[in-house]
Amino acid sequence: MNRTQPQDGAARAGRVLPQVAAALVVVLLLLVIVRLPWAGDLGMHAATIERLSHHLFHPGNPLVDADTPSPYYSPWMLVLGLVAKVTGLSVFVVLRLAAFVALTLLVTGVWRYVRTLTAHRAAPALALLSLFFLWGPVLFNWSGFLGLNSLALTVSYPSVFALGLTFHFWAWLTRALREETAWARWLWLGVLWALILLCHQFTGVVASLGALATVIAARPARTVLLRLAASLALGMALLWLWPYYDFFSLFSAGADLEAIHKPLYEDLAARFGLVLLGVAALVLRFRRDRWDSLVLFFVLGALMFAAGGLTGHYSWGRALPAALIPVQLAAALEVVAAGRRAVRVGWACVLGAALAVGAWTQAGTLGYVTGKGALPSVVAAKYRPPWVGYHWITPWVKYGDVVMARTDPARQIPAYGAYTVAPGYPDVFLPDAARREAAVERYFAAGTPAAERAGILREYGVRWVVGPSSLAGPGLRKVTAGPDDQILYRVVH
Repeated sequence: MNRTQPQDGAARAGRVLPQVAAALVVVLLLLVIVRLPWAGDLGMHAATIERLSHHLFHPGNPLVDADTPSPYYSPWMLVLGLVAKVTGLSVFVVLRLAAFVALTLLVTGVWRYVRTLTAHRAAPALALLSLFFLWGPVLFNWSGFLGLNSLALTVSYPSVFALGLTFHFWAWLTRALREETAWARWLWLGVLWALILLCHQFTGVVASLGALATVIAARPARTVLLRLAASLALGMALLWLWPYYDFFSLFSAGADLEAIHKPLYEDLAARFGLVLLGVAALVLRFRRDRWDSLVLFFVLGALMFAAGGLTGHYSWGRALPAALIPVQLAAALEVVAAGRRAVRVGWACVLGAALAVGAWTQAGTLGYVTGKGALPSVVAAKYRPPWVGYHWITPWVKYGDVVMARTDPARQIPAYGAYTVAPGYPDVFLPDAARREAAVERYFAAGTPAAERAGILREYGVRWVVGPSSLAGPGLRKVTAGPDDQILYRVVH
């Protein structure tokens, strides 16, 4: 009896420690949501909510004063725009609510999906920790990727909401393939699949690859395939009927996105090297089951990622989570799936060391809660400060005003309701995007004559200019100063 008690205690600790660690990470993310650090695409999503809160059915372009559709007008953003419209809450408060919902969906979705792979109580927590920390020794941030630091900066984005739905989608699909499932549930799966694709197209690709792997692994009967086909047909119909943008036209827009996605193919070992542990786990899973769903999922994701690099379709690199997620989950599950106790303990030690390296790489995430000043110097060196924002222009610049600004401020200013001359992000539905970008470049070029600058301002109905102090001249009146030698000028005629 005494001999078994230490083993029981060790087993209990093996269950509790991952659960406590995962809970602490989730609490950290909740505290990050309170601060809502600004980087990347937050301004785009805030601007999208702004447009929908003012014009729910015909919002126009979210960034520039143009009547064009936008792939950012998804069902989820429509809900958030409606919340902002009905409650009068600021878009940043609404984004915090969105982040809370997305994080809840993500955590519960991972838990439900992992429970379809194993009944071990520690597995969902281990899976979360692997998804957050099993990356590489060099920090990597990109929307749609689940590293802790990346998630802290993107938790309010539609990509995280879509990822949360994706894990639930995989869990429901797995159970539907295993059990006798009514037609209604299969049709619901079609609706959910279309919702994910509409909310974040790249995550929708990941969801589709995971679903395909799940179906192949299940080797369903013909009657199940018929229901699956009906589910797929319903999802396709919903994609076709969505009124805010033409989903299928996005397939011809990849050329405009290749350059910005090329960095996804750089520094792979430094960014993702720790996932090799999960590749080893997949090899073990493959030896146990040649139809393992995680193995198939990884193969599909890796093939699509490799095809993008080989053909120059770098936007296909956004399918990389379809290779990373099964690898990360496999690494976590091997801790509870390996046969002998000594093997499980050894695997847990190796995984723990890898997670510690990944956690140290992302330790700067703590600064989004505490501020840089409260961090030890070695951690502060890993902290990347968020953007300051352009709230300092809001006493003067009102909703719908057009602002002349370069790319970096153009990524933030529309969040407050104003438009910019050129979009701060690639816009596949804006036909004159290149002309607008050229106009901004000419305006801020040092040798551009004052008359030409004035003509550009008139052409685009510009009321304000955000630029350096050296820009001062005829037709501009200084209103206020911001950080980094930025001046808000009023256009006077």
